[in-house]
Amino acid sequence: MSGHRRRPPQRSVGGARAEGDRATGHRAAYRDHAPRQDMPRRARGRAPQKKRWIDYPRRGRTGPRRWLPSVRQLLALFLLIFGGTAAAVGYAYATVTIPDPNPTTLLQNNVYYWSDGTVLATDGSVNRQNVSLSQVPADVRWDFIAAENASFYTDPGIDPQGILRAAVHMAAGGSVQSGSTITQQFVKNTYLDQSQTVSRKFKELLISTKIGAGMTKEQILQGYLNTCFFGRQANGIQAAARTYYGLPVERLDVSQGAFLAAAVNEPSLFQYADSDPAARAKAEARWSWVLDRMVKTGKLTPGQRARYAAAGFPTPRKWTRGSGLTGQTGYLVQLARSYAETHDPAITDSSLSRGGYQIHTTFDRKRTAELTKAVATVRGQRLDPAHRSVDRDVQVGAASVEPTTGRILAVYGGPGFDHAHYSDNADTSGVPVGSTFKPIVLAAALQHGAVLRPGRSPEPITPAGKFNGNDGIKIKDQQGNYVADPKDPTGLLHQHNDTPQRWGYIPLRKAMEQSVNTPYVQLGEDVGYGNVARTAESLGLRPGSLSAPSAGFYIGTSTPSAIRMAGVYATFAADGMQATPYSVTKVTHNGSALAGFSAPAPAPARALPAAVAGNVTDVLRGVIARGTGTKAQALGRTAAGKTGTTDDYRSAWFIGYTPQLATSVVLFREDSNHPQLQSLAGVGGLQKVFGGDIPTEIWTQYMRDALAGLPDAPFPAPAPLGRGTDEPGAPTPSPSAAPAKRGGKTGKRTTTTAAPTPGAPAAGSKCHRHKCR
Repeated sequence: MSGHRRRPPQRSVGGARAEGDRATGHRAAYRDHAPRQDMPRRARGRAPQKKRWIDYPRRGRTGPRRWLPSVRQLLALFLLIFGGTAAAVGYAYATVTIPDPNPTTLLQNNVYYWSDGTVLATDGSVNRQNVSLSQVPADVRWDFIAAENASFYTDPGIDPQGILRAAVHMAAGGSVQSGSTITQQFVKNTYLDQSQTVSRKFKELLISTKIGAGMTKEQILQGYLNTCFFGRQANGIQAAARTYYGLPVERLDVSQGAFLAAAVNEPSLFQYADSDPAARAKAEARWSWVLDRMVKTGKLTPGQRARYAAAGFPTPRKWTRGSGLTGQTGYLVQLARSYAETHDPAITDSSLSRGGYQIHTTFDRKRTAELTKAVATVRGQRLDPAHRSVDRDVQVGAASVEPTTGRILAVYGGPGFDHAHYSDNADTSGVPVGSTFKPIVLAAALQHGAVLRPGRSPEPITPAGKFNGNDGIKIKDQQGNYVADPKDPTGLLHQHNDTPQRWGYIPLRKAMEQSVNTPYVQLGEDVGYGNVARTAESLGLRPGSLSAPSAGFYIGTSTPSAIRMAGVYATFAADGMQATPYSVTKVTHNGSALAGFSAPAPAPARALPAAVAGNVTDVLRGVIARGTGTKAQALGRTAAGKTGTTDDYRSAWFIGYTPQLATSVVLFREDSNHPQLQSLAGVGGLQKVFGGDIPTEIWTQYMRDALAGLPDAPFPAPAPLGRGTDEPGAPTPSPSAAPAKRGGKTGKRTTTTAAPTPGAPAAGSKCHRHKCR
């Protein structure tokens, strides 16, 4: 076999593959068991971790990525929240029930009671007449749908976009917004209350959805139109149609319906669209917007819209408020409503319009009739509007208050709502009080003293203190500087009286009796505006009714109401105990007493020391006994009071009292076409009209009837005040000064000087310049 060459052994393909597999396996094993270079050193020796149900924080991630959830995790979280919310809403929807309609949606009214418990008047939501949807013209229905809820016939009862708006509003810190769809508003008006809370809103949404599924759209729309509040105490579209246009709902046209759809948006403003320019402008803009919405929703053509625009805004007829509230009843109800609203924020025009309130007042039926009779009698005797044109616009306001409690027993506000006179003359401000303010200055002086010498402390003042009563004297301030008057040729204030009588230095008592101005202007400057103003406020006058610092302030440029001035004099009668005048003793709603009215009366508070009040009363008794108020002697019993007449005879007052009763009477003249006060000169055929004349006659006749059967109660003897101080320059003894001959005149006009105290703003009063009393 020498020639035969032997081949070297060759590996089979399979063997080579096997060898390769083994090598690969060795390398793989090495990789699997060799420590990884990219792993932290501390982790290289750990045992494998168990798989977690929720991989968060995420394993195998470092830094911020470790805390970022994966897409799967985010999706799972969303599904969890969505599913939970859906389950909660579904459960709430399944368990919520539609409640019975609110009692307030039923026919109700408000009842007002006299102080003796008999019915004074009724008003409220009795002004509602439910109608069927077929009675409402189709175009008018579409007015409301276009304005309030264009998707009404297609939505399920709620508006998701509206819900989103409400959520955003709440998130921004605002109040919870009301329902935006017609269904939601119907639910809120009929089944829920008017509170603005999250729970009430959520319940509204659930019930609205159920109502939307369980009632027809026609039923919902009918209920909505019958429960909407339109202002003017009109609940429901029928009452609104009659209140605003004097028409039944069947006769409304598209334009009128557009206004009513607008009124639902802001009823408390749009109810004045007949008289208030600002309310009309806003109402007209909203009305125009509703018509534009009618075009946008395809219910009006542009041509029809143009015709309504050309015809103009459908102005509502004049609002005859309180229809049926004749005579003084309207003013009494107005006073009681105002008091109730002021003392309980939950009582509003809207809530009162829905009715259900029983309001017990302080008003005395007998005395109210007697006050009305006294005004009518004296007007009939003294005024002749048929033959004297100046007598036609004469207004009277009066109020009677019980001194110890502050109860308003009677008011005279004017001829009545049924005579188109809606402003209560007893509760209005704007009429200067004249010299009836002087007792307040005297009270401040007796309590605080007066700075009679610059740089010194205040010195005591008594009614016997003598001040210069001459006409035309210059007035000094507390620093001893003369008060300026830019209108005077000399540049200085020369205070005037009604007559040029030279009184000389006279006691403050006599100056009050004869209503001499100059002593009280100088006394007021010496006491100081701050002390006098604080005394006025403590006696019950509102700060806003007090005029700015000026010389005229001390003799009556301020404009409190007759009720408030009666309250001031009632405080004098009560020996300095001030009881704020009030008109309501109890309020119940749907049979439940409201807590804010549980107290029988506001608690009286000490406003003046008894000695000060007693001495003021003693001085005011002299006004009736021998001063400008002598006509009040016809009362025939112990009384005190003060007359007041203002510059150019723009107002005339008499305010008087006994221990049992304080009453104020004001006379003024105001043309309805010119709301500024007019002069009373010539009224009643008198050249000059003073507070001691017609107002005192009204006061005397009323008080005689109101106090009939009551004893003639005396005032307590005034306590001595000690030694007082005269104005510097007063002679001792002072020369006698005889009063001016009055020639039968029953009252003198007080003169008011409105020149400002240096550095102080001028008084913004209707009683200005030289003569106000």
